[in-house]
Amino acid sequence: MNETPSRIGTVHLVGAGPGDPDLLTLRAARLIMSAKIIVHDGLVDPSILAMARPATRLVSVAKRRSRHTMPQDAINALLIAEARAGNDVVRLKGGDPFVFGRGGEEMEACIAAGVPVSVVPGISAALGAAAAAQIPLTHRDSASVVSFVAGQCKGLSDQNWAGLAGVGRTLVVFMGVATADAIAEKLIADGLSPTMPIAVIENGARPEMRVLRAPLAGLGAVVASERVKSPALIVIGDVAQRGDSAALRALLEMAA
Repeated sequence: MNETPSRIGTVHLVGAGPGDPDLLTLRAARLIMSAKIIVHDGLVDPSILAMARPATRLVSVAKRRSRHTMPQDAINALLIAEARAGNDVVRLKGGDPFVFGRGGEEMEACIAAGVPVSVVPGISAALGAAAAAQIPLTHRDSASVVSFVAGQCKGLSDQNWAGLAGVGRTLVVFMGVATADAIAEKLIADGLSPTMPIAVIENGARPEMRVLRAPLAGLGAVVASERVKSPALIVIGDVAQRGDSAALRALLEMAA
């Protein structure tokens, strides 16, 4: 007869930040380096996973558009089962676990199952990528409001983004590469100027980062012509034209 473990493990929902290991919090780094099991998303940079001990069990639950290696309910069940088996689990997510990371769903599932859970915030991909690209999301002369939206959610055309972008505002779109044309059409239909500056930040805060700029009307074209791949963020607003491109290229060359 199998015996019930004497203890229940803790599930740690850990933000891995935008990709650069130097941007991890100290607590996140300590958990990764001491973990026995890490359940990680596909957007977690390999250099961060390499911080784990050789004996650490790495379980990928990577999601890709239209192809999920593991449904969310199955991920929840995996975390709970490992904790009930007495294992502390590091659930590693790109960016911050509570910003489009489904960390809230996993936390609620653990709590409902009686499994202890802790949350270790990470630098959101929006903040990390914008900083690496030298694009201030707020600026006294350009924007005093920032909004985050998901560009890949169901019913994109039905979502109400009115007032989220425009003069004095910055809109950051997560997961918007595949729907770039629809995003531009939606915002222009809502009254945003076709000439509104946008920046597409691919692989933010990583050595291979690219920053592409265009007017809003050209968003879909630049994503297609430059073959932009995830992870990528879209920054929409006057702040998108800020930053020193020459200095940025020099920094990237030094980091490479």
